[in-house]
Amino acid sequence: MESEILYKILRLRSEIFVVEQSSIYLDLDGHDTDPQTRHIWINKLDEPVSYLRVLSESDGNRIGRVATSAEFRGRGLATELLEYVADLTEGRLTLHAQSHLADWYISLGYVVTGEEFDDGDGIPHLPMIFMR
Repeated sequence: MESEILYKILRLRSEIFVVEQSSIYLDLDGHDTDPQTRHIWINKLDEPVSYLRVLSESDGNRIGRVATSAEFRGRGLATELLEYVADLTEGRLTLHAQSHLADWYISLGYVVTGEEFDDGDGIPHLPMIFMR
């Protein structure tokens, strides 16, 4: 991935997860430059406005960092990305959903697999798996 697009993606994630959600945590966790990490995004006006990443794990794949810029929310962009990943990714798909978004993930075919927990950022999350 070229450095300019990676920078724009990291900026988008920081704007949402750190600034907007007032969550102080280290977004740069060492996975972004892993060759097996898949970065998937939608551009508008030459900028990434909706994004997610897929991490390859020993027991399947984990979706994370699902983010859409405020001005582009409500247009189905994140849904489009999640459906794209579900269609083109073999094996198990899991994620840690922010709890307030659980119903949206459920509408896309995910089910809750455990108890609510704090992912270390002060925001409640739920473990979920995609049911094919």
